[in-house]
Amino acid sequence: MTTTLIVLAHPAPTSFNAAWARASEEACRAFGDTVLMSDLYDLGFDPAERAVHYPQGVATDPFDVLKTQQAASETSALPQPVLNEVDKIRAADRIILHFPLWWFAPPAMLKGWCERVLVNGGLHDTDNRFDTGLFRGKSVLFCVTTGSKAAESAHNGKEGDVQMLLWPLAYTFRYLGFDVLRPHVVHGVHGYHKGAARDALQERLRGALMDQRELLENYAALPRLTFNADDEFEGGQLRNGAPVHSLFIRQDP
Repeated sequence: MTTTLIVLAHPAPTSFNAAWARASEEACRAFGDTVLMSDLYDLGFDPAERAVHYPQGVATDPFDVLKTQQAASETSALPQPVLNEVDKIRAADRIILHFPLWWFAPPAMLKGWCERVLVNGGLHDTDNRFDTGLFRGKSVLFCVTTGSKAAESAHNGKEGDVQMLLWPLAYTFRYLGFDVLRPHVVHGVHGYHKGAARDALQERLRGALMDQRELLENYAALPRLTFNADDEFEGGQLRNGAPVHSLFIRQDP
């Protein structure tokens, strides 16, 4: 049986993002999955990492996030909201993240969730990352909305290549050992459409919700992002002749 963790990072429970997350939940339950939910705004999750989250004597002074998280992981002193999320991640076979793209990046809530929940010493360490990550064999899918049109979010679009904008988040999960599926994006989602344009958007969004079950039914066949293997680096840099999968890591011009 598959365990699926669905993470929603949108403040409005009536938003398309929220409805999309519910469609994922309904589909996964129909498949017989065990479904875990994390609606981050509904949970009141605090995305800001800081020393006051930890018991006295655990947080370093000055506050060092990596050392504090490691000490808290080793002494069972992680903050309860963080521990709840850590337990879900460990239990999940796959994670589906639902979020909008704001200011060319995921919302601060989701970034903060990563910073606080993907704890050093618990979910990764220097010996367990990338090809030796603790979550090898598990996968993550991003279900993302943009306000921009698909053409504007293309590799030559004025809003920037959406796949590039999402690459840092994808590499975050790659760092932990996850397989990262190619993000699934719904474009042009904003509240300024009027008249026929608004009607067309609503029809398109209804179609996306109806299509979610089929998308997840074919989950195993969805394309994966490709990253460089550990042995393709030497001295922390890409070996000459190694393949290039992203402009973020590339050969000398």
